[in-house]
Amino acid sequence: MVTFPNAKINLGLDVVSKRPDGYHNLETVFYPIPLEDVLEITPAEDADAPDYTFTMYNAVFEGDNNDNLVVKAYKILAADHKLPKVQMALYKNIPTGAGLGGGSADAAFALKMLNEIASLGLSDDKLEEYAARIGADCAFFIRNTPAYATGIGNILSPTPCNLKGYTLVLVKPDIHISTKEAYSLVRPAAPETPLTEIAAGPVNEWKGRMKNDFEKSVFAAHPSMEKIKDKLYSMGAIYASMSGSGSSFFGIFGQEQDIEKVKELFPGMFCWSKRL
Repeated sequence: MVTFPNAKINLGLDVVSKRPDGYHNLETVFYPIPLEDVLEITPAEDADAPDYTFTMYNAVFEGDNNDNLVVKAYKILAADHKLPKVQMALYKNIPTGAGLGGGSADAAFALKMLNEIASLGLSDDKLEEYAARIGADCAFFIRNTPAYATGIGNILSPTPCNLKGYTLVLVKPDIHISTKEAYSLVRPAAPETPLTEIAAGPVNEWKGRMKNDFEKSVFAAHPSMEKIKDKLYSMGAIYASMSGSGSSFFGIFGQEQDIEKVKELFPGMFCWSKRL
């Protein structure tokens, strides 16, 4: 069985308050985009095979492959349910460390595939519970539809936000942003206007109203990254922002964009564009 875990972008991100457990309460809008990895899970043919094997292509995983979120998805289900022995292979197209949720998407899609392969009959609500134990934004990818997220990104509700007909451009520099770095200059505060209200309005009204609170600290540490956002606006973006805690940026355009010209403007960076 083959599936295609897709990325997401954050349409705005407000850090609202610090929690007693050390984490932060957020408000954000997760929006799925058609930049996809490839995940294949097949039952093992050899009766003496290990419970699972996992291989990843087109990316280097920092650490033991057994710590990959796809493997964690297998283990978290296997702890409660009888799973067949499987071979799992992942081909990465979604950049890592980009604020695009690639690892979370891979894990969520693995949960859905294993649920089907093993005929577990788990509901989306139950799969979301498992996903939330893997990562804060993992649960979003179970239903994989635009969602307003609160808590640490794990409390989801529907949003009418719709980017159909717009063109999305993604740009990711070769810069890694740590969570500690992203939070370094953030001062938690409730936004004056709820993000869900802004996101439900016209896209051409987002600039100047919707924001990502992580940009302040990231731009202070990496001034070149602010230039990426400025360049997206100079290209004619209706709205541009960093996604999540970075380091990728997206621009929303009314017209299709020539990806080769985009690559010329952002040499040496990952660039991707798609009409939504």
